[in-house]
Formats: sequence, structure tokens, C-alpha cells
Amino acid sequence: MKDGENCILKGWNGNLMEKVENRDGTEQLERMENKVSYRDSAIDERIIRAVEEMGFETMTPIQEQAIPVMLEGRDLIGQAQTGTGKTAAFGIPIIQKIDPEEKGLQAIILCPTRELAIQAAEEIRRFAKYMHEVKVLPVYGGQDISRQIRALSKGVQVVVGTPGRVMDHMRRHTLKTNKVRIVVLDEADEMLNMGFREDIETILKDMPEERQTALFSATMPRPILEITKEYQKEDAEYIRVTPKEVTIPLIKQAYYQVQRKDKEEVLTRLIDYYHPKRSLIFCNTKRMVDELSEHLKDRGYQAEGLHGDLTQGQRDTVMNLFRGGRMDILIATDVAARGIDVDDVEAVFNYDVPDDIEYYVHRIGRTGRAGKTGRSFTLVVGRELYKIRDIERVCHTKIKERNIPSAADITSVKAEKVLGEAIDTIQNKNLDTAMDFLREKLVDSEYTALELAAAFMRMKMGDDIKDIKVEKFNPKDLVFGKGSRRRGKRGGRGSSSGRSSEKEKGANKAWGSEKDKGTRRKGNEKDRSGGKGKSGEKEKSRQGRDFGEMFGEKSRRRRRR
Repeated sequence: MKDGENCILKGWNGNLMEKVENRDGTEQLERMENKVSYRDSAIDERIIRAVEEMGFETMTPIQEQAIPVMLEGRDLIGQAQTGTGKTAAFGIPIIQKIDPEEKGLQAIILCPTRELAIQAAEEIRRFAKYMHEVKVLPVYGGQDISRQIRALSKGVQVVVGTPGRVMDHMRRHTLKTNKVRIVVLDEADEMLNMGFREDIETILKDMPEERQTALFSATMPRPILEITKEYQKEDAEYIRVTPKEVTIPLIKQAYYQVQRKDKEEVLTRLIDYYHPKRSLIFCNTKRMVDELSEHLKDRGYQAEGLHGDLTQGQRDTVMNLFRGGRMDILIATDVAARGIDVDDVEAVFNYDVPDDIEYYVHRIGRTGRAGKTGRSFTLVVGRELYKIRDIERVCHTKIKERNIPSAADITSVKAEKVLGEAIDTIQNKNLDTAMDFLREKLVDSEYTALELAAAFMRMKMGDDIKDIKVEKFNPKDLVFGKGSRRRGKRGGRGSSSGRSSEKEKGANKAWGSEKDKGTRRKGNEKDRSGGKGKSGEKEKSRQGRDFGEMFGEKSRRRRRR
């Protein structure tokens, strides 16, 4: 799409959308009619005031559709990804429907992780800033349960918790459910993936029959549909925000073809070149999270890892460092990151291409929030390029291929950074003592002040770096298709019989000239089995005899038996 070019798409509720590519390469969808403002809805004025103070004026698609349904008291199934404003979609209606005169529990929200429960509770409290009589409490494992019991005894209308801890309180009768009117399952698919289905069903069975049940999930697998059928009313409203509306916010998406051995070096160069203030790096395994976090720390980056094997205390420490700005790089697995909701993440790095397209949506949804721009970088090795094409097709988006920053680019960026730090020191520090020392030393020195300054800069920048050699995977090189590629490795049906076509011979010749070592090896095998000239004919004849002898030997064995 050229700069300024746009096209019309069908958006949520059938409204027309306009897809526009910005000058910086980011894409966004803009409604061709006015977006729905919070003030144009039936939301309480006190809640609107709090929401506007948080910097929000118009609703997201899931909020626009879910809030009216929730306010009407109907059951709801909401399918939407991370970063679409789901917490407000159920949190705002819950606050508005709470009876302030009733001090008992009136709403329960179940979340898969401790982090998500804490963040959801904090956000709902912010919505209820001017409704002082509404009390919200997060309950989760890892915190002293007696502390939660004391808080519950003082009167709490909304509980946000993990299934396990909610069940603990129910067994202790410290959490009374007889007056609960609203139950919400947030990130329902993730709770099922973590093995909470039995707990969820136990909790739902203990709730009053006359209640409102809302379920929010990124995906809708069969187990979730079974839960909705069993525990929701037949007229439950189904709302779906498709990936097309999720993956095209103000996020500039790019991928880089790399060799596996160069992934760490490419990652650090991208961090140095773009210098995001706060970044998330995603890996597919816990082991890779640990290895990468250690390697980045050895290189001098402020980075920590987050995955399911950490203790609750370790998880809290890492998240507090990241939220507080004392650490600017968080490395995580997909499951561990589902509970993370941190503002101002400027960049997401997919160190590993996710195995599931939905995970890609979740990952990049961590940046580009609340109208802010963000970037996503994906490192692609070989055939993983096919996964990128799948993501583009399913999510109706475009991920642009970029070149790895060159050694000269990185050197220039580092030099500018060092110079900026030096100027900042000049402007804000007292340099009299240092200047007197240098002035004295320079009198008898054979070096100039400029040479000394250059040496200091070189020391700060570190060793010289070299350009990374990139050997890109090109699907067009695979001219035979999957089945023929497998045959090519063992000589091929056509080559053994001497009937290979001119087209195949020409393709084999092209493969033999590839610079890539692995590709050259495959090409040489094909040249030996189907190439032109006397050596090729001898090879065909020899292979024909080998196959004939092999099958003849099998036939003789069968006759002997």
C-alpha cells in the first residue's frame, strides 16, 4: 500500500472501516463514522470521570459491544485478544451494578494468574475512584490467606482471584457466595490450559442460579463451549472481535531472516539500534528464557526472565523491577506473560516464532496501546518464514521484511549515545578537577585532547563489530515441492530410471550453483543423480544396477521362502 493509499474494510457490527498506512509504515483502522464515546453510553457519570482521567475517551470494539449487554444483565461470551480493553468491558458494568448499601460479596472475577488478578483489581479500583463505597479485593495464592480473610470480613463487594484461592476461601466459608449476582471468567482459555477446569466448574456450581455469567477468551475451544452451554443461559450474547481488528493497531511489524547461531547477536543489535525504553522478549521455552536472560546480563543489559518455574517471590521481584522502570527488558514465555499488563512497552521481540498464531496476537498486543505507537520484531530462521506467511494470512496484516542493521549503523548509534552521555555530563556535572588533571597531563603529552577524547569514546563503545552474513531462505528455490524434495535426497524416481525431464535437469543445475552450503550439498546430490555428461550417465547406470540388484535379491529371498 502506498503512502496515503487506503481501502475500505468491513469492521465490527458491519460498520465500514478505513485501513490507512501511516508515513512511518504503521497501519491502523479508522472508523468512517464517529467512534462511540463513553459519554454517549449509559455509564455512570462518576465512572466516566475516572475513565477520562485515565486518558480514555472512546470505547474499543469489545467495550462498545459488551458494556451495553452487561448493563442489561444478560449473559455474555466475548472473544477478544489481549490489549483490547476487556477489563473495562466487564469491570465498568460490574461497578455500576454494585449495590453500595449491600456490603456482602456481589461479583466474582476469575483470572488464570496472580499477576492478572492483581492488575484487573487495580484497574477496576481506578474505574471506581469516585465510587468510594465499592470495595474491590484481589485474592491469590502466595499471599498470607489470613490477611485476605481480614479484608473479606470488613465487607468486599467485588473479588478478583485465581480459581485455587477462591476455592480455598469457599471451603473456609470466608467467601460467601449466596448474594453473588455476577460471575466473570477472564482469559478462560488460559485457565483451561493451566488445568483449572474442575475448579471453575466447582465454583460455578456453588453460585446462585439467578446470576449473570460473562466469559472472555482469546480462543473458543470445545471445553469452553461446553462450559458456556452448561453454566450460561441459552440467550447468552456472543461477541467476537476478529484478529483483523486486533493486530493492526499502531504497531510497526517487521521480521528478520537470521541464522540460528546469530539470533542473540541480531537481537542485541536491534535493541542497540532502536533503543526502546521498555521491551518484552518472548521465547518458546523456559530454558531459552533462562539462557537468554543470563547472556543479555553478561552483555550489560538490564534484563530478567519470567516463567512458570519461578517462585511467587521471584515473580513478584521481577515484575516490580519491570513496572518500576529499574529493569527495561523482560524475557518471558507465552504462558507466564498472559498476566502481564504493563503500559509503555515500546517494543516486542519474538526471539522465537510462536507455535500458535494466537500467541503472536497476544505478544504484539503488549505494545501500541492507548493510541501509542509500538514496534514488533520477529527473528525468523529458515522455514519459519512459512509461519510468517500463515500469520499474515490469518490475521489479515502485513509483516515487512527488514535488513539487519549493519556494523556501521550500530557503531554510529553507539557513538551518538556516548557523545550524548558526555554532553549531559558536561551540562550537569562539575568537571573542574578532571579538567585540571587533563590540562596538566596534556602539557608534556604527545597526544592531543581530541585523540584522548576519541580513545575514551572507543573504550566506552567496546570492540569493533562486523556485519552479519545473511543467507536468506527463499521458498522459490524449492522447485520440486515437498514430495519431490524428499525423493531428490535419495536420487529421485526420475533420476534412477534415466527419465528426468529437461526442466528437472535445469533446476538441478541451478541448485548446484547455490552459495548456501546446505543447499549446495542438496544440489550436488541432485547433480550426481541427474546431471548432464558422462559422469551423470555413469551415476544413473550404477544406481539403476544397485536398485535392480536390491529388488532381485528380495525376489530370490521370497522364492527361497
